[in-house]
Amino acid sequence: MNIFVLNSGRCGSTTFIKACQHITNYTSAHESLLTETGVNRLNYADNHIEADNRLCWFLGRLDETFGDNAYYVHLSRKPEDTADSFSKRIDFGILKAYEQGILMHGNHQLSAHEIALDYIKTVESNIRLFLKDKSNTMEISLETIKTDFPEFWKRINAQGDLAKALKELDINYNAS
Repeated sequence: MNIFVLNSGRCGSTTFIKACQHITNYTSAHESLLTETGVNRLNYADNHIEADNRLCWFLGRLDETFGDNAYYVHLSRKPEDTADSFSKRIDFGILKAYEQGILMHGNHQLSAHEIALDYIKTVESNIRLFLKDKSNTMEISLETIKTDFPEFWKRINAQGDLAKALKELDINYNAS
């Protein structure tokens, strides 16, 4: 079974995957097929856990490829905190692509924080719509990840070192 950690970004996905790397019966990675296109973009090995915020733009193809035969985690964080983190990254990455490529705004017509909140609302809505007919899902919040992760571990029948995995959740990987 494959597991997909759907998220907006800036919500602990790197940290989540670091914790998952202590699971021995699954492989796990963060944005491992980032530069792939076509069929290769979703060509994940079996029994793999993948966190990639760009998957929210591939949800139709994810459904066609995996449908209800995967486990989906909706990882989130308080929108204001996520927007604060994204605001520091307005001039590169997904937020720049959203502002200039999707919204077609030039020269920061809105504040970075407003753009980030709009992006987060859009992505979160896309994820909720995608998950509404999926039977194997779990919502995990960055604010409650330490208590949610053991339940996730149990649901996927993970094997490995849960104690080491939980210690990873104390580390802010990829902070901004």
